[in-house]
Amino acid sequence: MDWIITDTPVPYQDAVAWMETRVDAIIKGDAPEAVWLLEHPPLYTAGTSARPADLVDPNRFEVFETRRGGHYTYHGPGQRVAYVMLDLNKRGRDIRAYIRKLEDWIIATLAEFNVKGEIRDDRVGVWVTRPDQPAETPGAAHEDKIAAIGVRIRKWVAFHGISINVEPDLSHFDGIIPCGITDHGVTSLVAFGLPVTLADVDVALKKHFDTVFALPT
Repeated sequence: MDWIITDTPVPYQDAVAWMETRVDAIIKGDAPEAVWLLEHPPLYTAGTSARPADLVDPNRFEVFETRRGGHYTYHGPGQRVAYVMLDLNKRGRDIRAYIRKLEDWIIATLAEFNVKGEIRDDRVGVWVTRPDQPAETPGAAHEDKIAAIGVRIRKWVAFHGISINVEPDLSHFDGIIPCGITDHGVTSLVAFGLPVTLADVDVALKKHFDTVFALPT
């Protein structure tokens, strides 16, 4: 397993091209699995379920169509993107189980900072309750999205991955309806008042990876 950390923002198309090449090498048995931790410059991506109406401000940032699953999402500085290239041929050919492991990985990472991440059956990604914010509906706790998931599979090798909002400019999400959800917002670790850095998140991600993604015996 290769762990790669890039300290400067990576153009989106460059990242996708690199992943495509690496996935082909994994399929051929010429390269090991990899996790690539990086940031992107500000941009929007459109997944396979993206609806044109959800792109509220098409001129705000560059928009990239991508063949990962999901709707529109934002990437930018202060957000930790983890591109995960794993061979599900040896880890189990079960896409739902793989996505659940990505969720579990995010939740374990957030717990390192005393933030409780949760999943919802009717929504993708990982969510947090915000008792300090007004509820969207009477009697219900306010919930914001703190992490997104979008994957693609080629010959049972998974790529793309997750993004965790550490300290992005949350106003940049205003140009889209993130993940097609209109009645909830987005948040970040720093918005909780936590002095968390990307490096801190990287340590937590690596700490919990082997436990969550342990190879079957």
